[in-house]
Amino acid sequence: MQEAFESVWAQTYPNIELIVVDDGSPDDSAEKIYKLLKDYPEVPFLALPENVGNCRAFNMGLALCRGKYVIDLAADDVLLPERVEEGVRALEQAGREFAVHFSDVEYINPHGKRLKTHYKRKACGTLAEEIPQGWVYADLLERYFICTPSMMMRRSVLEELRGYDEGLVYEDFDFWVRSARQWQYCFTDKVLVKKRILPGSWSSRQYKKGSRHLESTLRVCLKARRLNRSPREDEALGKRLSYEIRQAVRSGNLLIALKMLRLKREVWPVWLLDPMVSYLLKGALLFQKKEPRQIG
Repeated sequence: MQEAFESVWAQTYPNIELIVVDDGSPDDSAEKIYKLLKDYPEVPFLALPENVGNCRAFNMGLALCRGKYVIDLAADDVLLPERVEEGVRALEQAGREFAVHFSDVEYINPHGKRLKTHYKRKACGTLAEEIPQGWVYADLLERYFICTPSMMMRRSVLEELRGYDEGLVYEDFDFWVRSARQWQYCFTDKVLVKKRILPGSWSSRQYKKGSRHLESTLRVCLKARRLNRSPREDEALGKRLSYEIRQAVRSGNLLIALKMLRLKREVWPVWLLDPMVSYLLKGALLFQKKEPRQIG
């Protein structure tokens, strides 16, 4: 947490606004934050008495924001000193039709040791793949290629979208779909953020049985179905659904998997459906419905 705070104050960009929200943490996080902010009385701190969810907590902080650009920074992640300056420069040069700036990210372990970068790189350090930018709606439907902590967003775009959808348990996929439908994204080929990988984090639990993550994903896919305008976008949504159905089946979330399969049939011709997905899903549902044999 302290490293995240220090990384904000260490930015090379001079005009920094920090707003801190503690979403009803059950530990002593709020007390630690008060201590970290004792020399910064100008920093608003919302210490919520109970957990309201990441999306609503973010929106409450957004309501206090006055800056032109916003970064949703988690307490365990770290901004490199040039992160804000690079993002402001890129978005100012790109123009108002661009809503989001993103970059490469370095993953670190709980002790700060480097693990890898988000994007694959060659031995010489150059990117091993082309990163989509500009109109990326279909690309974002098809696969996760942006590391969320790397994003800088225009506040005007967040306000026009009315912030994050508070009916969801996570924010990024929905924000990507709704924002990329109307605005473009720009990319800087630099590592500008460090993301800490922690055991037991939300990302490590998102595909567990009974997790609400897949339910939120289905709701976003239904939104995308209504927003799609072309066969290419329907194909991208179909590919995303194929991936999510597999995760749902493997984690035992079979009813969500069935609903996703029905949606996939709406956007993909029958001959494009993955027969293995249908086979696994039908077999899993039959196994679940099978009653135990009576003895005696």
